[in-house]
Amino acid sequence: MRFDVLTLFPDVLEAVLGSSIIGRARDAGLLELYFTDIRDYTKDKHRKVDDTPYSGGGGMLMSPEPVYAAYMSIAGDLPYKPYTVYMSPQGKVFDQSEAIRLAKHEHVILLCGHYEGIDQRVLDEIVDAEMSLGDFVLTGGEIPAMAVIDAVARLIPGVLANDESFQNESHFQGLLEHPQYTKPRVWHDMEVPEVLLSGNHALIEKWKHEQSLLNTLEKRPDMLRDAWITEEDAEFIERHRRAEDDKA
Repeated sequence: MRFDVLTLFPDVLEAVLGSSIIGRARDAGLLELYFTDIRDYTKDKHRKVDDTPYSGGGGMLMSPEPVYAAYMSIAGDLPYKPYTVYMSPQGKVFDQSEAIRLAKHEHVILLCGHYEGIDQRVLDEIVDAEMSLGDFVLTGGEIPAMAVIDAVARLIPGVLANDESFQNESHFQGLLEHPQYTKPRVWHDMEVPEVLLSGNHALIEKWKHEQSLLNTLEKRPDMLRDAWITEEDAEFIERHRRAEDDKA
């Protein structure tokens, strides 16, 4: 899979994504990452890429031509249109389902805005979707773009040690992940749950699933409305609720 990022700060993305798991995946040829500096495509001698908006008000707006020229430096000679995403606070909130959907594309371009945003005309010309990390505003699109790349890259076969590394994680199956434990067996008088030491894999898997249900119920009950749960799961949750009511 290939990611291209159109940005004013390519060094920032390289510093973060060029190391650790994502960097190793790129070095192994599992992932292609390219960071294009939009300033390289401005005709202004001072490398200026913004101007005042016609609508007035404070702030500056990124001009369409440098953005378009940077985009065309990637897509201009391709026989297909890369799926292009503008990282914007107005976009659809990025979540695990969006990560899974993006991972099905072979080539994704992420556009990072700055200042008060980007001239709408170039967005209408090149953008297929807008995405956001949430209902808040950041100074630029680089942090969201890095989050998207990290989340999607983990779904690419071979990037993680094994598929279970992401398939059992929070949100992958619509539930939060179960609690995790490592050595020592006893820490601050708290013991690792006995079931995890039993060696009974079927019982351990059952415990993990039930703990995922309870973790989701406690921290993100809204997720249970959309999660796929069995009748047995629903009965387990109801028994837990009744037990909690009896304690109260």
